[in-house]
Amino acid sequence: MSISTEPTSRAARSEAELQAMARDHLWMHFSRQSVMTEGDGVPIIVKGEGHRIWDSTGKEYIDGLAGLFVVNAGHGRRRLAEAGARQAEQLAFFPIWSYAHPAAIELADRIADLAPGDLNHVFFSTGGGEAVETAFKLAKHYWKLSGQPAKHKVISRYIAYHGTPQGALAITGLPGMKSMFEPVVPGGFRVPNTNFYRAGEMGFTGGTQEQFGVWAADRIEEMINFEGPETVAAVFLEPVQNSGGCFPPPPGYFQRVREICDKYDVLLVSDEVICAFGRLGHYFGADAYGFQPDMITFAKAVTSGYSPLGGTIVSDRVYEPFAHGQVSFPHGYTFGGHPVSAAVALENLDIFEEEGLLAHVRENSPVFRSTLEKLTDLPIVGDVRGDGYFFGIELVKDKLTKETFDDDESERLLRGFLSKALFDAGLYCRADDRGDPVIQLAPPLTIGPSEFDEIEQILRGVLTEAWSRL
Repeated sequence: MSISTEPTSRAARSEAELQAMARDHLWMHFSRQSVMTEGDGVPIIVKGEGHRIWDSTGKEYIDGLAGLFVVNAGHGRRRLAEAGARQAEQLAFFPIWSYAHPAAIELADRIADLAPGDLNHVFFSTGGGEAVETAFKLAKHYWKLSGQPAKHKVISRYIAYHGTPQGALAITGLPGMKSMFEPVVPGGFRVPNTNFYRAGEMGFTGGTQEQFGVWAADRIEEMINFEGPETVAAVFLEPVQNSGGCFPPPPGYFQRVREICDKYDVLLVSDEVICAFGRLGHYFGADAYGFQPDMITFAKAVTSGYSPLGGTIVSDRVYEPFAHGQVSFPHGYTFGGHPVSAAVALENLDIFEEEGLLAHVRENSPVFRSTLEKLTDLPIVGDVRGDGYFFGIELVKDKLTKETFDDDESERLLRGFLSKALFDAGLYCRADDRGDPVIQLAPPLTIGPSEFDEIEQILRGVLTEAWSRL
């Protein structure tokens, strides 16, 4: 229990006070609490402006991850804060359980206009994991209403992350994130991802990227047949897979997946919690790669993080059985479609359009890629991959053999040195080993060539030092 004799302004608290309060009471997500209980404390971020952030000591950093693939329009957008405040003054909260409010209605209409094909119906949640959970439950319910109750299984890819709720966790392809919570919801099955750099290790015997795309897609067909098409409800895929370090799809991959799903009457869910709203230079990754999903999940950048919001966009086909009689989808969230969040999202989309952020990403993505590819002259850099403003840099022990680091080496490299060293050098990004060790970059969509150069120089200095320590 905290005991405070006098109220203290948040702005007036010292670094030491904040660290003590965090150590005693704050449980951080996906984090080792020992950094506070046994270490020197945790970085405390207090301000953001554009693509830069500042910590509680006054030090400035480039935000190379847009918070967490979120702040696409950049920090410090006063008009987004004001849009939320105006809505809160008029109607701060009302549920969309048998009622509605204008902000949710208008946002659903706008998202449906932006979404590809017949994706015309928006089920709001408050975050990405909830959006995936919604899609999973909706797929199972849809098939029951369609007279195929055995279709309940879902297919996703190796080391893909699709969220932490118990249902979404069954779709997540990271054993290390599930073992402590098992048994999870049954019915999740994994197929190879689209990491062309390590395609041979997954069983691909060689050839072009296009051939690899067909091979990887055909593994989905193989799994559907192995499990039985009459039991498979949906395939969940990210346009660019995040976990493992930004795996883009080979040309033709999604077209082949769509053919397979149509052949076996399986729903295709495009998990775009990261990829939607500009990350790939389009509102949706499905548009970037020219395929038509049956559902799209989104969150994060729909509000640029200024207020929590997520959702699942559903096709006319999937919606149809729910549109008649006494049928309902018995699922929802108190804060799904929150008025303030919806109002912020509408204003955020106005910014995207007024400033041409999607075109900005498409124009500058090749420059971002070529700037990062300069790092391939370093012995520790094995691969640079990704798309839009979403790139991964895979680190290796031997570029010729692609030998990676073992668990102990990865621990020393990423957590023992790289994460802190990059931050100390002024770059906030992600050093990740859910798969092979990578550095991930997904900055706000507002940055350009000068910031690319700055990021490359920081990475070059830190990675050069990292190699010297090996």
